[in-house]
Amino acid sequence: MAIITLPYRYLERLAGTDRETLIDRIPMIGADIERIEEDHVDVEFFPNRPDLYSPEGVARAMRGFLGIEEGLPVYTTRPSGITFSVDPGLADIRPYLDSAVIRNVSLDEEAIESLMGLQEALHWAVGRGRSKVAIGVHDLDKVTPPFHYIASPRSRSFVPLDFEQEMTMEEILSDHPKGRDYAHLVEKFDKFPLIVDANDRVLSFPPIINGELTRVTTATKNILLDCTGTDRKAVMTAVNIICTALAEAGATIETVTVAGEEMPTLAPTERVVSVAECSRLLGIPLTPDEMARLLRRMRFEAEPDGDSHVRVLIPCYRADILHDWDIFEDVAIAYGIENFDAALPATTTVAKEHPITAIERAVRSVMIGLGYLEVIPFTLSNERVLYSMMQREPAPGTLRVLHPISEEQTVVRTDLLPLLMETLQANKHRELPQRLFAVGDVVEDCVTFQKAAGVSIHPGADFSEAYAAVDVLCRELSLPYTVVESTDPAFIDGRRGDIVVDGKIVGVFGEIHPAVLAAFDLEHSVAAFALDLKAVPGYPAPPGTP
Repeated sequence: MAIITLPYRYLERLAGTDRETLIDRIPMIGADIERIEEDHVDVEFFPNRPDLYSPEGVARAMRGFLGIEEGLPVYTTRPSGITFSVDPGLADIRPYLDSAVIRNVSLDEEAIESLMGLQEALHWAVGRGRSKVAIGVHDLDKVTPPFHYIASPRSRSFVPLDFEQEMTMEEILSDHPKGRDYAHLVEKFDKFPLIVDANDRVLSFPPIINGELTRVTTATKNILLDCTGTDRKAVMTAVNIICTALAEAGATIETVTVAGEEMPTLAPTERVVSVAECSRLLGIPLTPDEMARLLRRMRFEAEPDGDSHVRVLIPCYRADILHDWDIFEDVAIAYGIENFDAALPATTTVAKEHPITAIERAVRSVMIGLGYLEVIPFTLSNERVLYSMMQREPAPGTLRVLHPISEEQTVVRTDLLPLLMETLQANKHRELPQRLFAVGDVVEDCVTFQKAAGVSIHPGADFSEAYAAVDVLCRELSLPYTVVESTDPAFIDGRRGDIVVDGKIVGVFGEIHPAVLAAFDLEHSVAAFALDLKAVPGYPAPPGTP
C-alpha cells in the first residue's frame, strides 16, 4: 500500500480545516496514520484509491466527508490547440498516449514534492512499476509544439534528467539509475519510445526518464503532461487523477489532440443503484434521499430515481468504482463506520482447519524452509503459456472462458509450473538465484483440486536440485513415492522423472528443456517440479466416493 506524505500547511489550506480535525478523521475514510511528525503526517492508503495519493486528492475527499463542500467536483477543459502525433511503429512497443496541458500552476517546493510523489505513487499503483503506465511532467514553456511520439533508433542521444552530458538511449539503460531499474521494459525492442517537440528536441524517453530540458521547477507556470503505456484505461486513469489534483490546487486544464482525438474529457460516468440492495448489504435502513445525501458527502452527485433507486454521477478520478457494491462501500464510510452497531452473528459454530488447508500449509512450511519464496499466480491464463511454451499438448479437460476480454486470460489454469516460468520471465532482470513456489487451485474437467510447483533458476540449477526438493517435500508430507523415467516434453530427456504413487503418475520433476527456456526468454537453467496434492495422505475424497 502507498504511504503518502501530507504537509500540514498545504493540506490545511486545501481542505479548509485544521490539522487536528484532519488527523482525527482521515482514518475514517479508509486509511491508516503511519506516523505524525512536526510538519507533516504520513498516511497509508489502499491501492484501490489512487485518487488519494496526493494532498490535493485527500483535501478534496475530506472537504466532502467533513461536510465543508459536498457533491461532484466539476472540472472544465478548453482546447489548447496543441497536437500530438503517434508513430504507428509503436503499436507493438508502447502504443497508448494520453496528454493534457495544465496552465497557471503555482509550484512551491511542497507542491513540487506533492506532484512528484503522486507521479511515483501512480507508477506503482496504476502503472505496475511503469509497465502499464509511465508519466511525464514537463515545463511546457521550454519546448515548442506540435509534439511527436515516435519509435526512435536506439542510438539517439539527449541529456537525461539529473545529468549534464548527453547519453545515447542504450547508454541510459546501462548507466543511468532509472535506466538500470526499468531497462527490462524496453530492452527487447529494436526501437525505443521517444517524445520530441517541433524542433526535434527530446522531452522524454518513456517509460525510463524525462529529458533535463523540461525539468519542472518553482518557476514553472505551464505543464505538459504525457502518459504512455500498454493499457489504455490505465493511461487515461493516470491523466485524470493528475489533472484533477492540479485543478484542485487552482490550475486550469486544457485538452490536447492526440492522433486526432481530444483528451482528456474529465467527464463523470453515470450509474443507477438500488437502495434496497444497499440497505440489505449494510444492515441499515435507508431511503433514496438519505442514500443520496451520504453519497454527496463522498463527492458523488446523487439524486433519488423513483422510490427505490439512486442515480449517481461518478467523478472521472474514481477508477475504483467497478460495481454497485463499490458505491455501497462509500455509503457505509459516509454513514460512519463507528456508527454501525456491533452484534454477534445470529449463528455460532466451532471451526476447524479444512484438510486441504492443512496440506497446503504443510507445503508452504517445507518450501519456505528450503529457501523458496511463495508467489500467487493468476487463476486465469492462456493455452500459449500453459501448453505451447511448455511444449505440451493441451489438456482435454481445460475450462475455457466463454467471452474473454484479453488474449492473456482465456482459460482457467490447469497447472502452476507454467505460471512460475512466466513469473521468472517477468523477473529475469533480478539477481540470481531465484527460487519460487506456488500452491493452490487448478481446474480440469470442471473439477477443482490443488497442486504445488516450484522452480529454481541459476547457472547451476539441475536435475539433482529438483530431485532433492521433491524428496524433502514428499517425505515431510508422508507421501511414499517412486520415480520412473519421464516423457514430459517440458523437461530435458534423461534429466526428468515422474513421481509415482500407488502406480499412478502424480507429478514430475527435472531440468527444464532449453526450448522452453527460450520460449520464456530465460538465459539460465531451471530446476523444477510439480505435484498433484490429491495424492497426499489425508486429502479428502470427492463427494459420493465410497
